[in-house]
Amino acid sequence: MERDGEAKVYREVFCSRYHHCFTAVDPSLGPLVLSVCLEEEENKLRVILRMKECSLHGTFSTSLFPHIPSAVELTKMLCDRVTVSKFEAVSYLKAPELITAFDEHRVSPNFKFGILYQKDGQLTEEDILSNNDESDEFKEFLSVMGETVQLQGFTGFRGGLDVCQGQTGSEAVFTSFQGREIMFHVATKLPFTEGDPQQLQRKRHIGNDIVALVYQEGQTPFLSNVVKSHFLHCFLVVRRIQREEEEEEETGGPSYQVSVTAREDVPLFGPVIPEPPIFTDRSLLREFLLTKLINAEISCYKAESFSKLEHRTRSSLLESLQAELTSRSQCMMGDPSPSALPGPEGARGAFEGSGGFIENFKRAIRVRSHSFDTLGVTRKTSGSTSQKPKMEKDGESDKSPGPLPDSLGPTELKDQASPQEET
Repeated sequence: MERDGEAKVYREVFCSRYHHCFTAVDPSLGPLVLSVCLEEEENKLRVILRMKECSLHGTFSTSLFPHIPSAVELTKMLCDRVTVSKFEAVSYLKAPELITAFDEHRVSPNFKFGILYQKDGQLTEEDILSNNDESDEFKEFLSVMGETVQLQGFTGFRGGLDVCQGQTGSEAVFTSFQGREIMFHVATKLPFTEGDPQQLQRKRHIGNDIVALVYQEGQTPFLSNVVKSHFLHCFLVVRRIQREEEEEEETGGPSYQVSVTAREDVPLFGPVIPEPPIFTDRSLLREFLLTKLINAEISCYKAESFSKLEHRTRSSLLESLQAELTSRSQCMMGDPSPSALPGPEGARGAFEGSGGFIENFKRAIRVRSHSFDTLGVTRKTSGSTSQKPKMEKDGESDKSPGPLPDSLGPTELKDQASPQEET
């Protein structure tokens, strides 16, 4: 399981120890928030420098210094581009809470994934999204992934589904895995609209997921550019394979074949697909797929389109954090006019007029969740070539910017099981 280990360093290391935090605004780098912790038992200084582009972590032996270095000296040891000559100490009592929220804004304990059901002979998005009945084999596979729950009154992570009015169907598939809650948007359980070939009620959920799982029946390959979406960056394709009855009795159940495809700018992620890519144990299949789904989403956020949006979100949050820490600290020190601090509206507005860092944090996350409609994404096409999609014209927002890599199906599984991970 991939994790953003650095995101929780401040909570797990700094918050349990005596430490100091400092803020500054660099002429070229913008807002800076520095945290310094002295680990006397190990004779070392641990430092975190938060900038718009990233957070830098450093650990220095105290034996390197004749005296404890200043905030400016520590900062320049981590980043030689820093030109600021002075930091302000943070004295706000709730600073650790705000800094923790900033550091962990990318860390989520909850995930939502789509599940598409592809029958034999289905090659279009309309065909796949129009499936209503579920075969016994598909129901069995869903039971591997999670538990079918009633949405009415459901109190767990709902993944955007309606748990009050029944507008997104009556049931869904939900599971918990390694401390995370996962809600699946199963196409066949989402509302079906007569006379709507696009099935927008289903598309609005699955099309807004980042990773989707496709369950195949039959020999029809899955074309990865079938589902038109700016969000979907990765598909896991699973097919139940027919084996001799004697073999099935020996293994205790059916066997499943797994393949993966992702857009070309999604970094590699594990676990690596085994060779052959066949699972006969239900528990191993479940663990592999859930781990692969979570890691896929984490890696997708590092793709070009998502990373640009993350940088804008981070920049906005850091500006708000630095302004609020500075203003609150001024108030703690008895300064009656924190609004006189540098800034277009004064730092007081960062936490009074705008609702504070926590409100800005919530606002930035909401803005990020609605910002993908305008993304233009480079996708991989057959033959390992790439193309930059044209910007859409008005009225074409439902069109995909380009195909995902390759088609996945039983006849192509060995060569294309995971184009990023295996050759």
